[in-house]
Amino acid sequence: MDELEQNLIRLIAQKMSLAKKKVKNTLELLDAENTVPFITRYRQEQTGGLDEEQIRAIQSLAAEIRALADRREKLLAALVEQGKLTDELKQQIEQADSLKRLEELYAPFKSKRKTRADDAREMGLTPLANAIWDGKLPASALPAVAQNCVGKHPLLTSVEVVLTGTQDIIVERIAERADLRDVVRNTAWKTGAIESKLVPKSKDAETFKDYAKFSEVLIKAPPHRILALDRGEHKKALRVSTKWDQELAHIRVGGLLALNNHPARDFMVQCVDDALKRMINPSIEREIRRDLSDKAQEHAIEVFCKNLRNLLLQPPLRMKRVLAIDPAYRTGCKIVALDEDGNVLASDLISVVKPAEKEAMQEKLAELVKTHRCDVIAIGNGTASRETEALVAETISSRELGIKYIIVNEAGASVYSASEAGREEFPELDATVRGTISIGRRLQDPLSELVKIDPQHIGVGMYQHDVSEKQLQTSLAAVVESSVNHVGVDLNHASVELLKHVSGLSRSIAKKIVAYRNEHGPFSKRADLLQVSGIGEATYTQAAGFLKLPEGPEPLDSTWIHPESYPIARKLLSRFELQEDHLRSGKLPAEVQEKMVSVKADELANELETDVYTAQQLLQSLLKPGRDPREDLPGPVFRSEVLSFEDLAPGMELTGSVTNVVDFGAFVDVGIKGDGLVHVSKMSKTYVASPYEIVGVGDIVTVWIDSLDADRKRIGLTMLKPPLG
Repeated sequence: MDELEQNLIRLIAQKMSLAKKKVKNTLELLDAENTVPFITRYRQEQTGGLDEEQIRAIQSLAAEIRALADRREKLLAALVEQGKLTDELKQQIEQADSLKRLEELYAPFKSKRKTRADDAREMGLTPLANAIWDGKLPASALPAVAQNCVGKHPLLTSVEVVLTGTQDIIVERIAERADLRDVVRNTAWKTGAIESKLVPKSKDAETFKDYAKFSEVLIKAPPHRILALDRGEHKKALRVSTKWDQELAHIRVGGLLALNNHPARDFMVQCVDDALKRMINPSIEREIRRDLSDKAQEHAIEVFCKNLRNLLLQPPLRMKRVLAIDPAYRTGCKIVALDEDGNVLASDLISVVKPAEKEAMQEKLAELVKTHRCDVIAIGNGTASRETEALVAETISSRELGIKYIIVNEAGASVYSASEAGREEFPELDATVRGTISIGRRLQDPLSELVKIDPQHIGVGMYQHDVSEKQLQTSLAAVVESSVNHVGVDLNHASVELLKHVSGLSRSIAKKIVAYRNEHGPFSKRADLLQVSGIGEATYTQAAGFLKLPEGPEPLDSTWIHPESYPIARKLLSRFELQEDHLRSGKLPAEVQEKMVSVKADELANELETDVYTAQQLLQSLLKPGRDPREDLPGPVFRSEVLSFEDLAPGMELTGSVTNVVDFGAFVDVGIKGDGLVHVSKMSKTYVASPYEIVGVGDIVTVWIDSLDADRKRIGLTMLKPPLG
């Protein structure tokens, strides 16, 4: 192992407070192109049991440190070539801990467009600038020395021109000193504030009126406010700036340059003033704004990722037939009946805007429910949703259907309906029908359906259109990959869009798997994957454990146990007298469970001649064979009657589903048009640093009406039960 890798391991171990051996082994696994889900679940003996978050953090840190080392090497080589590398500069570059710091150190030597200081140097004013900088010329001597320079170059026409050019050289030297920039940067962060003013004539002025005269301390400005300011500035509705204690910054820079004792103090003070005003301050302000925006974007992406994961991992509605409705006014509401597996049974159309046809529409709805034995009605939350809900609720009551309905977030359904995935899945159907199918299926199995939609369109983010698209896509892709592999995939029923997220697989390989399945029939065992073109031992090893075959002849194929561990697993089956039927049903005899829970993992590992982590993983897999981790979560809230804004009253208790979580609180669907907001201050009697400490997307919560704004139809909710009476 070379020195660079040793240093990499040491740095990551220090930053994450981990043993170097764990970091080293994890990096080796990542560098060998093992996926994070695979390493997390099946290589615990090498990582020492690191979880997925830690492994992804190691992956990210390694990429950052390697990029820094690569840039450092290139800059050192460039400086050597220029003949500008001094021992002091080399030490500073080697100690630089960020790309920003590296670029700042290299800035004086980088090729750039011609500056005023370059012009002054061409006129031969460098010796005079050096003499002043080094304190060799008192202020009283400057006019005479400058006069001697007049005429030595055609452009040196006066003492004023000479002194101005000399000042330009010194100003650039001040602006390029990293330590002086550090002083200004630190002063700005400690004393600064971000401010905004409204541009009254902007077309978006009304939207951003809350920021008309806004000011907030830099270090306290929350991410969502920074993103709002950025958006207002982008739309030319706001003028945003940062202000800090300029006098303090000037004093501190002057202190580093020892200006109080400088022979040409007044001239140097002018140089500092010019350097700060014209070069350093604008640069530091841009840097601060960029840092604020970057951190705010990172936070927004983190919020989006948390919400997306919670949404993807919502529990499926198994073995239920669904009547899905995509509401609309002009074109009518599309209706699709789906069987337990999401297959289309029938499609139709109803109207909610023609009162004369109300009776006929109710009859059509009731007939569809009865004919196809539907268990629940799923209504999209788009345009005409509440009118559709009213019709459905009245139909359920008047026709005594005995079923309930639920409002489903249809964000992204239209995107899926027009996508390549949608066309491939239902080439013979109209796009509107595909969108309706998506609404129904995302109730039956949220994960399987939502992976078909670009995560940006699912609608659980905060300022998602204001963040780096590339960074957002990378982060969300990791969430989707993590979620799919956390749940596992039924090899014989999964779509291409679901399979492509399985560890080790790609879209092209997923398409080959589905094509093989269509041609040869269902897979009977995991090992059959090796017959698919493009799948070799490496890919099979990465993917096999996440692909389940609940109905195959090999019972272990329905569990989380990896094929490489089957020999050990069979020893366990024999040891605890487990039968195939136990694995298939997922139900173990109580006495067997008791024995398995009480056994010590280290003793079992010795007995099976394996490591403790593998022994624990096998035990857990056999204790809950075929377990879907989503089963532990609460299911959706179904309704049978409509609730309107006028029905609400302060103090009313409601049950709802969390639809989005942001920095300042959580939005909750309580069954009326428009979600209510639980502000973070209304979540607990004790201080809550983040709403995520209390709720997540999809959580079922009990709330009470806290406030009602009839004009804007806004509902304030609280999770704090009001006192009786």
